Amino acid sequence: MSRHRGHPSEATSRAVERSAGELATLASQRMEEHLRWYRELSAEERSQVGLVAQAGISQFIAWFHQEESHPPSAISIFANAPQELTRSVSLRQTLDLVRTVVDVVESRVESLAGPGDEQLLRESVLRFSREIAFAAAEVYAGAAEARGAWDARLEALVVDGVLRGEADESMQSRASALGWGEVADVTFVVGSTPSVAGGAVPAVDDLRRSVRQHGVEALAIVQRSRLIAILGGTRDALPVVEAVADCFGPGPVVLGPTVPHLFAAGRSARAALSGLSAAAAWPAAPRVVESDALLAERALAGDQPASRTLVDRVHRPLAAASHAALLTTATAYLESGGALEATARTLFVHPNTVRYRLGRICDATGYDLTVPREAWTVRIALALGRLAATRSSRPAADLSRGPTDTGGGTGTGGPSSDGAGRSRTPRGGVAPTADVLLEETSKLSPATS
Repeated sequence: MSRHRGHPSEATSRAVERSAGELATLASQRMEEHLRWYRELSAEERSQVGLVAQAGISQFIAWFHQEESHPPSAISIFANAPQELTRSVSLRQTLDLVRTVVDVVESRVESLAGPGDEQLLRESVLRFSREIAFAAAEVYAGAAEARGAWDARLEALVVDGVLRGEADESMQSRASALGWGEVADVTFVVGSTPSVAGGAVPAVDDLRRSVRQHGVEALAIVQRSRLIAILGGTRDALPVVEAVADCFGPGPVVLGPTVPHLFAAGRSARAALSGLSAAAAWPAAPRVVESDALLAERALAGDQPASRTLVDRVHRPLAAASHAALLTTATAYLESGGALEATARTLFVHPNTVRYRLGRICDATGYDLTVPREAWTVRIALALGRLAATRSSRPAADLSRGPTDTGGGTGTGGPSSDGAGRSRTPRGGVAPTADVLLEETSKLSPATS
């Protein structure tokens, strides 16, 4: 229940009312002199702050005239442009504004108050300033809550757009609204959602806060059982993710490759999600692992981009004509189980030659065959490369085979020979395949077969 206050004299009320313009001018001058942040505002923003100060003084005068003592409705001071004010001026700066206005009014108490009203005017100013402070806190809390909810929806839409591989104007607009329009060096990170009280919101807030302590921007959402983060502003995201790994739930945390900007993050997202699905195939994988370290597992799981990457990195360089000896050496070394002497005997070369070639293989592919994990990855890559080469050469052979000549004799030579038993090649110069021979043999009568 509010405490009743005394009533000011008519002379004091008129003096306070007449001083409204003067008090507003003095408040603006004092803010200009003592508040650096006010001087750094744009003309439009300073105008908004000045309107708020004038509204505060006018509201105080109206409240001071009221005969019934009750809490003033200071929330109306910010009704003109609360959104603009909260975007340009922080809560701390708003309190500086309130303090300045109070100081200005207090400095004029002696000249404004009639005889005996000095203490009443001081108490009214202090009480009103308290209400303004609470009103400012309420305005900023409401704006922060609304902005947080809106930002969370925007984050979800942006991350969903990344997952879908979208990079249209709508996504660009949303990213710009979140301050991500110019963020470079983006990395997609995914892991399991931790079990925390309060559900997904605390998990996301904890991750975002922990990442920003390392000077890195972050978008984060929970999608089903996965906690997803998009990090921006660092080319080396691995140490950052290792430092905040406790924000994720149990199991692996996988990083996609770092891409130049958010609109290319779809590639990073696909790699990270593929790596998370395939990480179970590597029991000794570190807790935080890059998707490139899981290329072999991803390829085995059917990830075609991972297969192509392995072939391009390993098989294609070694299969070049200038590296024929390297491909032979890699194959022999892997088949011998990594035995140097056995590889040398197989290739009829000195062991030092094998060592030299292993070094060149590492230079050409980035993989060291003396490391078991990397040797296994190269073995998978070479197998995929051979399969790819086989598939690419098969259509050419089928086209060059041409139609099979099934006419002519049905003598003892069968369909692939003429009546005299001489070998006969179908048109096109290519011997018939096994399935063609089987088909033609099935057409022979029991007597001839």
